[in-house]
Amino acid sequence: MTYTSAELLAEWVSASKVPEEARISAAKCVFDLMTAAIAGYETPNAVAVRQIASATWGHGPAAMWFSGERSTAAGATFVNAAAACSLDLDDGHRAASGHPGAAIIPGVLSLLGSPSLDGQRALAAIAIGYEIGIRISGSRDLRSVPTVNSGLWSGQAVAAAVGWLRGLSREQIAHAISIAGTTAPSQSATPYTRFRGNSVKEGIPWGAANGILAVDLAKQGFTGPIDILDSSERYDRGRLLDGIGTSWLINSTYFKPYSCCRWLHAPIDALLTLMKDHGIHPEAIINIDVETFGRSLTLSNEVAPATLEGAQYSLPFCLGVAATSGAPALLPVTNELLTDQAAIEIAGRVRMTVNPEFDRMFPAAVPGRVRIITASATFEQTVLAPKGEPTNPMSWDDVGSKFQAIAAGRIDPRLTAGIRTAIGALRGGDVAPLQSMLEAKLFAGRNDALPIERLKMVQ
Repeated sequence: MTYTSAELLAEWVSASKVPEEARISAAKCVFDLMTAAIAGYETPNAVAVRQIASATWGHGPAAMWFSGERSTAAGATFVNAAAACSLDLDDGHRAASGHPGAAIIPGVLSLLGSPSLDGQRALAAIAIGYEIGIRISGSRDLRSVPTVNSGLWSGQAVAAAVGWLRGLSREQIAHAISIAGTTAPSQSATPYTRFRGNSVKEGIPWGAANGILAVDLAKQGFTGPIDILDSSERYDRGRLLDGIGTSWLINSTYFKPYSCCRWLHAPIDALLTLMKDHGIHPEAIINIDVETFGRSLTLSNEVAPATLEGAQYSLPFCLGVAATSGAPALLPVTNELLTDQAAIEIAGRVRMTVNPEFDRMFPAAVPGRVRIITASATFEQTVLAPKGEPTNPMSWDDVGSKFQAIAAGRIDPRLTAGIRTAIGALRGGDVAPLQSMLEAKLFAGRNDALPIERLKMVQ
């Protein structure tokens, strides 16, 4: 009997034995995503989806993180994914050219409180989801697809992870992956829209919630096109299946020190290095010349974006912010920066060109070269691997510093310590402290914040 690719992936999912290294990587991804979700919690996008969650998805047992409110598993996944990806601070993977964590982690943690989810199984499920999602995305020719938006494949990753946790059969998991892939958000406007600064962005929340729905449907006998991954024109079967389980892709996740599209990070690193090493003041900059890969020029790259989303997809603006306010201003980008005339003025001096060598390196790498031109000299810096790539990694301490920078001023310092403690417990396989933090109202200055007596329970 010949099995389809979806069935072979499902067979692997059903039989998976996740090693400790992959589970520890999963805990690091959870820690980083907590940072992204806290940063995005009060953005207009996150507020909007919380406000409509009950009417759209109904009430249920799953926590809408840090709000004290609950919804169905699909509803909470949608809400939490929206907060996590709102500021483009969530993790990613080069092989996928996209963001697995903002979908998979909310999907898996929507099952908190169920008998099927202890700490070790939660981390294992996350690692399984990363493996499936990254392989599906990476088996496409990413240089030729109209859009690499993560919502196109992230639901299939959620379906695999949650299907495994809920004990679906191999056949049911294969159908869940097929259903999620067929009904994924189309993201049809992405290749041509002039309005990248919109709230839909990559469609991650839609893909994630759709993955939960696909599992529910498959469990009831609903079926999908089981050969969805077998078109040789769309998927490379070797990249999809070869070596699965011999090394775990979650171990090569990248993390982001700036809240903007990953394609912008190498030029930002280069600019900051030049300004620090040569003592360059913003007022001295005449022009900033950037060499990059072609896909970067498809971003909106507005000099003066009107929205946070527009800022996230603008290399000139983010370079302007970095030049005038330094790296901390990009962690995260705020509404106040959108009217920063000094940053906008520098952004207007940015010139972008495609470097053919860099273009050939994409999507396996996202390099950049920056030349700062002043009246007295020209300074040049090339960055092939921005900070956070596996070859230029962010350590646990780096991820912790990122968390601290985001949490400061947003949540009570005692609650910050509680989340750190919960992540430490998760590394050891205990998910209960993290569950307590996610179910509570955490934000500083709110009368309904987590009571002190409950805080003591999670420290």
